Amino acid sequence: MTQQSIATSDKLDASVLKVAGVVVLGAIMSILDVTVVTVALPTFQREFNASYAEVAWTMTAYTLALATVIPLSGWAADRFGTKRLYMIAIALFTIGSGLCANADTIGQLIGYRVLQGLGGGMLLPLGMTIMTRAAGPHRIGRLMAVLGIPMLLGPIGGPILGGWLIDVASWHWIFLINLPIGALALVYAALALPKDNPEPSESFDFLGMLMLSPGLALFLYGVSTLPETGTFADAEVWVPMLVGGVLLVAFVLYSFRTRHPLLDLRLFGNRSLTVAALTMFVFIIAFMGAGLLFPSYFLQIRGETTLAAGLLMAPQGIGAMVTMPVAGMLADRVPVGRTVPFALALIAVGFFTFTQVDPQTSYVLLCGSLFVMGLGMGGTMMPIMTSALKTLKAHEVARGSTLVNILQQIGGSVGAAMMSVILTSELNGSRPIPGATDPSGEPVTEAGLAIAVQQQPELAQQFPVDPSLIQRGLDFAASSFATTFWVAFALVLVTFVPVAFLPRRREPSHLLDGQQEGQPKAPVIIH
Repeated sequence: MTQQSIATSDKLDASVLKVAGVVVLGAIMSILDVTVVTVALPTFQREFNASYAEVAWTMTAYTLALATVIPLSGWAADRFGTKRLYMIAIALFTIGSGLCANADTIGQLIGYRVLQGLGGGMLLPLGMTIMTRAAGPHRIGRLMAVLGIPMLLGPIGGPILGGWLIDVASWHWIFLINLPIGALALVYAALALPKDNPEPSESFDFLGMLMLSPGLALFLYGVSTLPETGTFADAEVWVPMLVGGVLLVAFVLYSFRTRHPLLDLRLFGNRSLTVAALTMFVFIIAFMGAGLLFPSYFLQIRGETTLAAGLLMAPQGIGAMVTMPVAGMLADRVPVGRTVPFALALIAVGFFTFTQVDPQTSYVLLCGSLFVMGLGMGGTMMPIMTSALKTLKAHEVARGSTLVNILQQIGGSVGAAMMSVILTSELNGSRPIPGATDPSGEPVTEAGLAIAVQQQPELAQQFPVDPSLIQRGLDFAASSFATTFWVAFALVLVTFVPVAFLPRRREPSHLLDGQQEGQPKAPVIIH
């Protein structure tokens, strides 16, 4: 089958399913790796003697790398060919995984996660392009159903798999497991993917990329350094924030002047896209940022194993699995302005429980709240994306899809950095224990000791301490989590403002206007 062949039957034949198998395998690797690391953050803190704000960069760096390569993948696919580039992406992701498993410092792990993200960020957009070309635009719905499997299972399976691997082996295996899967995916791709002919397209905005990615990284690095220095006046905080801020402002100004910008900010002239993008951005900061902290609460405050923490997170994924297919069907029939507010209300109701957490909060209440949040999550993201893209002209869809995908990754990066900084700052306020220091010579706080004892109960026998001191530290740590969740909850409430402006009447779709036969548009993918 050639790149140009498009089947006329609605049924997915064997040749299309063979191609879909490659893409699903790549999607499983990429999506699982986003969720599998969430339960490992406290382990990284202990293994590398790092603060939560530092280890959160293993997520922040990964999502920033994803944001970098999303626009690059379309240009590179035209220049080098989708098959060749897809195999390069798998190889990059697999090599990055092997390097992550062998990291000796938190700095090395963060650097290797960037390499992993550069590969992982290309897998989904390239995979969708490959599948759409193989099957034709009229079977996109069926293709999305196939790709929806790893997307639905990732949030459930990732934390459980990560927890199990850390418990039975070590944290290294959450990365090493990608090596055999990556090797299999490379061989499978070489055999199953059809050859294609590279056709160099419009020039790529490398200058824009050199402003946006370093600008974001520097700004967030400055913010993340704040808990360690304790003041904005420290050069390690304000210098990277200033340089990053200047680069970001320069990027925005430059984007309106160049012909083919990295991000087409002119699309914000479309009211529907602007409202949907703003809604998604604020929501992602709150939900993804706080989402990193849920497993950490179970591990550090409740003393659960990593596997148990992964299992306790499963209700959220199950909730999303229930509502996502329903939301997908309703998106074409009911205006999103009438459905998303109800989904967001579910998220807010579930989220409120976490603002009240203490060391004894009922697991039934917490798991029930996660399930309700999952129900809301499944009815929020896809409808908002659909609303954003439906009103765009056909020639704008690719740029609009890139814009909303990158905004999502940026929101995730900002959320991870922001929530980890707030939690670290809160925990730093705990009282130090007189005369007690850690291996690096830093004073040990009551909250720090309580968290260490919860994760390693044997410490209580090795270093007998007053039980009331442990309880006091645990109460303070739980209160620090609750305070951080209050900030995220407030952001969820703020999201209701742009949601109020989402379309409440059916709007005509311009998605197919002017679309040329043989030029199918790959649908947007939420990473």
